[in-house]
Amino acid sequence: MLNPTTPPEAAAKPAGPTGRKVVVTGGTRGIGRETVDRFVAMGDTVVSLSTSGAPVDNALSLACDVADPQAVEQAMKQAVEALGGLDVLVVNAGIVRDNLMARMSAEDFSAVIQTNLMGGFYSVKAGIRPLIRSSRGRVIFCSSTAALLGGIGQGNYAASKSGLIGLARTLARELARGSTTVNVILPGLIDTDMGRDFPEKVRQEFIDSVPLRRAGTVTEVASLITYLASDEARYITGAVIPVDGGVSMGV
Repeated sequence: MLNPTTPPEAAAKPAGPTGRKVVVTGGTRGIGRETVDRFVAMGDTVVSLSTSGAPVDNALSLACDVADPQAVEQAMKQAVEALGGLDVLVVNAGIVRDNLMARMSAEDFSAVIQTNLMGGFYSVKAGIRPLIRSSRGRVIFCSSTAALLGGIGQGNYAASKSGLIGLARTLARELARGSTTVNVILPGLIDTDMGRDFPEKVRQEFIDSVPLRRAGTVTEVASLITYLASDEARYITGAVIPVDGGVSMGV
């Protein structure tokens, strides 16, 4: 169900120097919010999709459960109409429902797959035609180092984030003839609400395993996303790029 919290005209202001038309899923918090803010600051016109539809400054914010294919189709249609097209899609929305595999319910496993992996598929499926029509189409998937390393209690999360890599690399091949690039970033432990939800002991153990000995920042992740969306990155596609302080090096 759609719930526009900012009128479409707010998203249709005159374009700045870059003037791209951008959709970010999970755009109200953490990495997604920082990504929206950076695109807006660069002069792009941005739509944020999120479950809450919470207002985001200088962007059109739509409520959309990415686990619901009909809701995604409707939201993407409204977003593309408001933007007048689509140049950049950032697939960032995701949830966690951690538990040891012996205790994990089928419902929790399915819910994470449905949101994180199927939600990515629904978003790209709904936006693929306008992306192909764009002369500078970009898709950036936000996966996780869990896709490579796994994580205790994160069987569902790791599986969903691994799936995004296969999806992205297939899309990179399918869309290359039209010059649309598709890439994946792998954030490690990032200083967000989700990252701070770990028990302090677990969080500290993870930080101790990071060569740079700290959590990353949303700015460090969002800066890579905006770079991959730029003209300078037009020859990068099918890449899987960690932003993790070195924790996954060699994997």
